[in-house]
Amino acid sequence: MTKLLISIVVFAVAAAPTFAGDPPAGFEKLFNGKDLTGWKSTANMKVWGAENGVIFCEKGGGGWLMTEKEYGDFELRLEYKMPLKGNSGVALRSPLKGDPAYAGMELQLIDDVNWGKLETWQHTGSIYHVVPAKTIKNKEIGQWNEFKVIAKGRQISVFQNGETLVDANLDEYVKDHGKKHPGILETNKKGHIGFQSYNLRVEFRNIYLKAL
Repeated sequence: MTKLLISIVVFAVAAAPTFAGDPPAGFEKLFNGKDLTGWKSTANMKVWGAENGVIFCEKGGGGWLMTEKEYGDFELRLEYKMPLKGNSGVALRSPLKGDPAYAGMELQLIDDVNWGKLETWQHTGSIYHVVPAKTIKNKEIGQWNEFKVIAKGRQISVFQNGETLVDANLDEYVKDHGKKHPGILETNKKGHIGFQSYNLRVEFRNIYLKAL
């Protein structure tokens, strides 16, 4: 094989989209890579789209894109790409009605560096308004971030790019936040998973879930 052909092959492999493979063992795909089958918007479905293995919100005004199915205990893995001064979120155990940040749980996704002044509980990975993230571990704007969530009973753990951002027992936050955030109460055992349309285009891919 010539050096030129070898270079072309190596480049093609490196450029191949990572969403093409099967999910990790024991996981199911929540996104088929082609369209929004299995998902519904709480506001304007036209803001949401799917192409080339990516779910995206084109702008704000789309509310939340939620799974049609409900999930209780699970491990969720996904990748997301945030634009400059972008803002979004991941909903957990949320009903289809009401704000997931309160009726369920919202894990914040945001451009932590360029957004401006943020409260500790507004940084990426935080359980919004309840549990602040321990650190900031974003990749550069325009790069894909790895995001993992383990929700098992009252324990919620959030990881970004291999770093632990949250490892929280919800029981410890009920006294201070339970009244305003019924989504963290013990009675809320399952709900929908979703993504937020807030302002700019945010992309999601490789969305896998394993029931626990």
